Amino acid sequence: MQRDDDLQQALKKCAVGFDTSETVEEFAVQDGELRLVKRKVTRRDIPPDIKAVKMLLDGRPDEDDMSDEQLEAERAKLLNMLKEEHFD
Repeated sequence: MQRDDDLQQALKKCAVGFDTSETVEEFAVQDGELRLVKRKVTRRDIPPDIKAVKMLLDGRPDEDDMSDEQLEAERAKLLNMLKEEHFD
């Protein structure tokens, strides 16, 4: 299910925050040709979204029903997920 994986990755990205940039280009006709006259690149830091974090946490199994080994595995999985998303 590629779509579900894509949605999960997007949710993780929102949960940990990310950097993005937006480019706006302005063109004009000069000497009969369309030419780029202005380019503005805006960089933004998108902070972590607490709603995305809550959705990720709500999707996990109930920790009361998990063994110590399962809890440790879940902890390791979440830590790896956060490291991967933060350093990508």
